[in-house]
Amino acid sequence: MLFRRLNWNIVGWYKIVQAISGLIIALGLGSMIYHGFAGGNGFHANRMLRLGLSFTGGTDITVRFTQPTTSDKVKAALAGLGMTEESVTTAGSDGKGFIIQTQTAYANDSAPVWNALNSVAPVDRAASQITSVGPSLGREYLTKALWALVIALGIQFIYIAFRFGWNYIFGLVTVIALVRDALMMIGIYSLADRRADDAFLAAVLTVIGYSVMDTIVILDRIRENTKLMAGAPYATIVNESIKQTMTRSFNTLATVVITLVALLALGGASLKNFAFALLVGICSGGYHSIFYSAPLVLVFRKRQLDAAAKRRRAGLAQDRTVTARSRSESTALQSRSGVAREDIVAARRERRQKAKAARSVMPAAPPRYRKKREDAVSGVALEEPYAGEEGIDPLDAQQAGLHDAALEQGHEEIALNLEDFGDRREEGTAH
Repeated sequence: MLFRRLNWNIVGWYKIVQAISGLIIALGLGSMIYHGFAGGNGFHANRMLRLGLSFTGGTDITVRFTQPTTSDKVKAALAGLGMTEESVTTAGSDGKGFIIQTQTAYANDSAPVWNALNSVAPVDRAASQITSVGPSLGREYLTKALWALVIALGIQFIYIAFRFGWNYIFGLVTVIALVRDALMMIGIYSLADRRADDAFLAAVLTVIGYSVMDTIVILDRIRENTKLMAGAPYATIVNESIKQTMTRSFNTLATVVITLVALLALGGASLKNFAFALLVGICSGGYHSIFYSAPLVLVFRKRQLDAAAKRRRAGLAQDRTVTARSRSESTALQSRSGVAREDIVAARRERRQKAKAARSVMPAAPPRYRKKREDAVSGVALEEPYAGEEGIDPLDAQQAGLHDAALEQGHEEIALNLEDFGDRREEGTAH
């Protein structure tokens, strides 16, 4: 409820928010390009990020000593071998097991490695091994990772568009925000000079799933407020929706960040890399979900309305062009025939008036008398008109002297006996 009371124009910060995230992404891409040239011998894409063993290939060494030691002593013993991108992590809690990874191939010549490790403490060769990871496996792993990322983004776009009534704007906004999250993670990783391994890939996919959840909450509130705040400007609806969901977004983000900071400070070497990637991605996702995704909906909505207005203006211009063309053709026809347009209009009006006058003076059909029939129940003589024609009152016809023609046609003169009619009604009531 705290953020709802704030008079913040969050949608007005869109350009500043976009500039900040764009600057971080640009710095990260610049760092990647710098690392690509830093190794010498021209530009190499493999050097843009410190790729882990899963992507580059190399040697994975699992060693177990017969007595406890430290990872610093193991690193010092391996320093003379000239290993590249080596990492030493502890395996187990007794201080005897270690996992060593390096991009240098030692599978075919492992003697220097065992000699260096034996200088630290006696090695249990039965419990130790050296495994070679080929570069072909690394390329396959990287290709599958990229495909997993593309498929995840595509499925999320389709689902969100379907979830919001095939509104492509919401789906497009979500995908753009997720791509920016991934680019920001990669850029900060390059600036921090950290190794991107399989833990980094898992963190990227986790961030995509987490960030889209927060974004959908905000977009769903925008859809609800569009109905509840009908008539309000769309910018106001978007801004209020962000403030209404900001408390929920901030609380969720804070709980996750506290956990990741604890892992980053107190976790092991393998957990620290994963925690750092998640921390960067979660913060980036929360930043984009709150301050970038929802205002971007407003930007696309304005573009959609402007495009619709442009099409309407184009349609009106086309109608005016057609009208002007028809007038020009009419003028050309008049010039060829020698008759002015005003004369043609006046002639048409005169013909319509003559036709109307002719219809008004047409002789009316002669009136017809109504036939007489006797009601089967009351026995009273009733009158009915001829089929398809309207008759006149027989009394009026008699007074007008028209009854003679009716008598010749077989009609009888009307004679009403009201007393007899009253007696019959009394008899019917008595029965």
